[in-house]
Amino acid sequence: MRRRAPGAEHGQVTEIIPGLPMSPLEILALLAALALVTARWLPPAARPRATIAAGAVLVPCAIALGAAGVRWQLLPVLAGAALASPFALAPLLRPLRRRTGRPAWRARWWLALPGSAACVGLIATGPVAAWAFPVPVFPEPSGGFAVGTRVVQWTDPHRPETFTADPNDLRTVVVQLWYPAGKIPAGAQRAQYLGRTAQEARTVSGALARGVGLPGFLVDGVPRARSRSVFDAPVAGGGERFPVVLFSPGSGGVRTQNTAWAEELASHGYVVAALDHPYDSAAVVLADGRTIGTETASSGDRDKDDELAAGWTAVRAGDLGFVLTQLDALERGGIADPLTGRLDTGRVAVTGHSMGGAAALQAARQDRRFAAVVDLDGYPHGPTTPALDRPTLALTQAITPDSDPRYLPRLTEALDSSTAPSYRLTVPGAAHLTFMDGPLYLPPVPSLVGTLGRTGGPRTVAAATLAFLDSVLRDKPGDPAGALRSYGDLTVHRPGTPG
Repeated sequence: MRRRAPGAEHGQVTEIIPGLPMSPLEILALLAALALVTARWLPPAARPRATIAAGAVLVPCAIALGAAGVRWQLLPVLAGAALASPFALAPLLRPLRRRTGRPAWRARWWLALPGSAACVGLIATGPVAAWAFPVPVFPEPSGGFAVGTRVVQWTDPHRPETFTADPNDLRTVVVQLWYPAGKIPAGAQRAQYLGRTAQEARTVSGALARGVGLPGFLVDGVPRARSRSVFDAPVAGGGERFPVVLFSPGSGGVRTQNTAWAEELASHGYVVAALDHPYDSAAVVLADGRTIGTETASSGDRDKDDELAAGWTAVRAGDLGFVLTQLDALERGGIADPLTGRLDTGRVAVTGHSMGGAAALQAARQDRRFAAVVDLDGYPHGPTTPALDRPTLALTQAITPDSDPRYLPRLTEALDSSTAPSYRLTVPGAAHLTFMDGPLYLPPVPSLVGTLGRTGGPRTVAAATLAFLDSVLRDKPGDPAGALRSYGDLTVHRPGTPG
């Protein structure tokens, strides 16, 4: 039986309506603005009533939205209404003008028509902009568990921080856990996306936007979003021990960038631990309130960048191994935690997106505790030895003339040299950002987020990941190739057999 949290924000007028890019308040303001423009063209007797009704709706909506923090997408709507107001209010002022002896003013229709058209065009840009840059609405996880989440911070006493000159600075990582949850209290609020608090979400969102050269206001809907999990929800009952999946984000990415994917896995009985890598992730907010920005940057020289990327990948691989050690201590009771006794640290997969995928491959080469690897469209930076001896799934977009010509040969080399069965699944219609939450909130430009739709990409990537993990971690009967083929074009790399 599925157990879901009836989020307290459901029904509130500031909540985005699933399937629509605007909230009820924003839609009311949009309709009122359009009514204000069209009032000028109604029969004379109806104009005053229409204007008063439109204003009675628009003004309270504008005030409420301003108090909650108006999105930039609604500014053209309010601007269009403001420009239309003098024309709409003119009929209401005629009686006053007559009493004062001043002549009544009314714009000629041939002057008012272009103005009205301009106002309608301005108002229409609001919903178009909201559609292009929406507040992300996360897909409902399909598994049998509700999903809980929380954030922990761990410092490795054996590793100095290599990004700073302070010899006493030790490597610290921030980890977000998504896990199968039990009964969630009625009215529990869904977790903030991108951070533990609204302020952290805004900080991270702004850093992500700067990292790709976008003005922060364009994606101001992202820190407003809430996911499908609930912070600090009770762990699911029954005593079952859950397989563990570690995740490393892309270069400049953050621990929450694959939240939809993580929630889907957790709803099917996995514990997902996603890392922020300080000085590499766009912004890492520590428990003491400090924010660490990214210090990694390309040089523009390909050979130098390959060397830099290999070094950054090695640091990430060390982070992944350290977090697995902490999770193992947590499981054994060495760290007091509600998940103690519920983690199956004998069944652990290491995963990542982009550079995080490269880090996952390196972590598996270095640490035999990882039983499987999932690389989400990641170029294999760093050494190619020793050979992988764990089942590996590489999900990629289609290779095109614009792809890095070194990517496929290097990935194929890694998979061909593996001493365990490995798989490369090419997802039709995918782009690089299909493999994270990007399609939920970025403009639906195929070269940017693919052609699978807002939720289609994240769902496909999660389903393929589950098909693989269920087979290699849970010993689901049958060859995983059979299940994987339903999600794209599959190449199977078996030991000693070229792909």
